Amino acid sequence: MSRSEKETAQLALRLMDLTSLNQSDTPQSISDLCASAASEYGSPAAVCVFPEFVTWAKLECERLHLPTVKIATVTNFPSGGADVERAVAETERAVGAGADEVDVVFPYRALIAGDEQVGYDLVASCKEACGENVLLKVILETGELKEADLIAKASRIAIEAGADFIKTSTGKVAVNATPEAAKIMLEAIRDSGRACGFKAAGGVRTAADAAVYFELAEEIMGAAFLSPDSFRFGASGLLANLHSILAGDTPASAGTSY
Repeated sequence: MSRSEKETAQLALRLMDLTSLNQSDTPQSISDLCASAASEYGSPAAVCVFPEFVTWAKLECERLHLPTVKIATVTNFPSGGADVERAVAETERAVGAGADEVDVVFPYRALIAGDEQVGYDLVASCKEACGENVLLKVILETGELKEADLIAKASRIAIEAGADFIKTSTGKVAVNATPEAAKIMLEAIRDSGRACGFKAAGGVRTAADAAVYFELAEEIMGAAFLSPDSFRFGASGLLANLHSILAGDTPASAGTSY
């Protein structure tokens, strides 16, 4: 589907998980993040913060009258360890704090070493901890998996174990979201026949970057896939670019995606 730059920016804004996952985060910085979700151009799908800020972010979004903005957080992050009990305990605490969505890191190093079972067990157990009402997004860390076969295998395992979304990256490694990895993941979703969403995270800094992923998703999954229920971006620096385009200004220089 052909879109104008403004249409692309508007759609990208609606599909964004506005993110701050920095060791320097404070209640004030999270308040500022939530405030940036309240704009005249509409709100993102979610704000994503560390678990200790989930309750604060939820209260801030309520104060700002942002009822549609979900509160997302991360677990097993960013290391992607293979300790299932720890990942589950972190996920249970996040759910208990009020998270609407949990982005858990897949044990990608274990998969690289040849262990496929622990990835399945971790995802399945964390999905159980999420219950029926909390989405589980599984971060594959595709930039570390590197090989197409491993990315496809991690995608299949996560989907079969019950992931609601599969996500490219933590944003904390050298290589994050790439169109090449996205294509493999989207094809795995299509071929699975299951309802599973896709999230590109890290490195998506402009509406032009977003358009590349829109085109891929539409080609592989169809236009209806571009909905907050099935497609997200994990980004922070992207917002300034989108707002600039929607305001009719010269696009802002790219920020840093988390």
